[in-house]
Amino acid sequence: HHDRRKGRRHGAEKRRLMDLHPVLFWLVATLAACLVGLSKGGLPGIGVLGVPVLTLFLPPLTAAGLLLPVLVVSDMFGLYAYRHAFDKRVLAILIPATTIGVVLGWATAAIVPDQMVTALVGLVGVAYSLNLLLRRDTGGAARRATVGAGMFWGTVTGFTSFVSHAGGPPFQVYTMPLRLGKLSYAGTATILFAYVNAIKLIPYYALGQLDVANLRIAAFMLLPAALSVLVGAKLVRILPEALFFRAVTWALLAISLKLLWDGATT
Repeated sequence: HHDRRKGRRHGAEKRRLMDLHPVLFWLVATLAACLVGLSKGGLPGIGVLGVPVLTLFLPPLTAAGLLLPVLVVSDMFGLYAYRHAFDKRVLAILIPATTIGVVLGWATAAIVPDQMVTALVGLVGVAYSLNLLLRRDTGGAARRATVGAGMFWGTVTGFTSFVSHAGGPPFQVYTMPLRLGKLSYAGTATILFAYVNAIKLIPYYALGQLDVANLRIAAFMLLPAALSVLVGAKLVRILPEALFFRAVTWALLAISLKLLWDGATT
């Protein structure tokens, strides 16, 4: 009951902010939808910026709840685009691990400070991406996905994805050393997060973040998100592989710095 009261209070705050700046709100919502769509099309990392963009108008939990239906529908387009490109072993390891992470996130939602999780994810991502950039290690043979590391990073991925749709950095920390091909990397990420977003629907509903008002707004965000998925998938296929993974690394650094800042200043 407390979670639902909190959800209704956030909904009231949302409506007041939208009434004050309706045109600007819809521009920001469209931008957030495009970021999500480009990410689901395989462009690295930028989808995690959707929640921070929406928090210009909405409380963080409300912003995350509003984006979840957009994520789920965008996932459908992403699944079609990458239906033949993914790593079966990585998914077999990460799917059960992320499930554990989502359940932990739901179970501890009332006691674990969101800002602490955000800062920790940011710190790990900054350290890892700086290590990659300073070593300039962009070559080498593919590595076999290990179960132990996968269970750890997969659980962290599910947990942080539940908290703020920020599962990208821990996923990248685990998968980048595997040196998957760019299409296999993009497809594996798309399929995994499609699954994670789908199982998040139940706890987000329980938290009162999937009300009718949210779903109506999300419906208007679906078209720009869907079109952006197609654009993102096209860009992934034409980008050179070395440039693609350099972009992944820089995106990880930029997003992790943003998460670290958010966690330290919230």
